[in-house]
Amino acid sequence: MATLSDIPGRVMLVGAGKMGGAMLEGWLDLGLEPAKAAVIDPGPPPEVASMLAARGVALNPLNGGPPAVMVLAVKPQVAPDVLARVAPLASPDTLIVSVMAGRTLGFLEAAFAPGQPVVRSIPNTPAAIGRGVTVAVANAAVSEGQASIADALLRATGGVEWVEDEALIDVATAVSGSGPAYVFLLAEALAAAGAQAGLPPDMADRLARATVSGAGELMRRSGIDPAQLRRNVTSPNGTTAAALAVLMDEERGFGPLLADAVVAAARRSRELAG
Repeated sequence: MATLSDIPGRVMLVGAGKMGGAMLEGWLDLGLEPAKAAVIDPGPPPEVASMLAARGVALNPLNGGPPAVMVLAVKPQVAPDVLARVAPLASPDTLIVSVMAGRTLGFLEAAFAPGQPVVRSIPNTPAAIGRGVTVAVANAAVSEGQASIADALLRATGGVEWVEDEALIDVATAVSGSGPAYVFLLAEALAAAGAQAGLPPDMADRLARATVSGAGELMRRSGIDPAQLRRNVTSPNGTTAAALAVLMDEERGFGPLLADAVVAAARRSRELAG
């Protein structure tokens, strides 16, 4: 398993927005030398620009040679224009790591040299606080050592799962990439239901936030299967059982609804990828 100190050259980050900035801070905190990092971004957020200056990371360097790794963290809509500008900065051996949604290995390979090693990944928004999860796939040109380096870079913001079939990236997008929105909607709906049932709205909001975040932390720390955690909370013929009888209805409950949502998101991910 590679560490960031094993990277044989510079890591060039293209795009220093929220995701890119979070990744860079994670790399530096995990021991990447600032001199081995560089950022390409014509207008990074002020807080990111201040962080770069404070930590001695080069912004838009004019020299230094091809990087060992180029991490693409720009919005997918601007990818064609941005990649046309940064591709000449890479050598055929530069490892390309993309965190752009909807941009396939084929799209990325076409922007660089034939045989370019490329990793496509899909992180999620909790990566901004180091609690994300990323799903990644590598093309055939990526060596074992390069895959290990990509893994080390992606783990700076949370866990990493690798797949061999790129088609699974669309499903991962629907589950983990879009998943935080489902959780936020749960908190939103729970607060609204509490207010509708008579709680003061501000109290309902606080209770819903604390319940969702606390349950998530309990699940993370305990390592217990979610189904068992659910059973642990559910007394026979109690209040939770009454609620779950509605939420677990086989036709109109939470399970079938979420399954339909994941299918819809995966389908849209495939459409966006072209």
